[in-house]
Amino acid sequence: MKSSRRRAREYALQGLYQWQLAGGTSAAIQAQLAEDKNFAQADREYFEQLLKGAMAVAAELEIVITPALDRPIAQLSPIERAILILAAFELRDLLAIPYRVVINEAVEIAKDFGGTDGFKYVNGVLDRIAPLLRPPERPGGGEP
Repeated sequence: MKSSRRRAREYALQGLYQWQLAGGTSAAIQAQLAEDKNFAQADREYFEQLLKGAMAVAAELEIVITPALDRPIAQLSPIERAILILAAFELRDLLAIPYRVVINEAVEIAKDFGGTDGFKYVNGVLDRIAPLLRPPERPGGGEP
């Protein structure tokens, strides 16, 4: 059974995907997704924090993500791009969530929503950017 946080992440992913393809405001996207019959099972507050926060800083996060990619960010599938933005937001801005949880959740969501081996790509990119976004929490990171 999926946790309410996992469901919140999945809805936030859907919102970021929609935003990439069609634009719109976070409020409009939230309202549309909230109409889904299963939305009540998601942590609404966490979903709103993820969607609004990730949309607000997506350009900043893409700057961090891009050096860890093997191709231009525009060539990523919209799902992989949205998962990476979402996870990078959690890594950078939601410090109460352990980095291993963020990466694991992103990988699991990529398995459900991404291409065949997309989860491996997402895992590799997040492993490269996690030390930049959470240096004290990573092995070998922290104070010199």
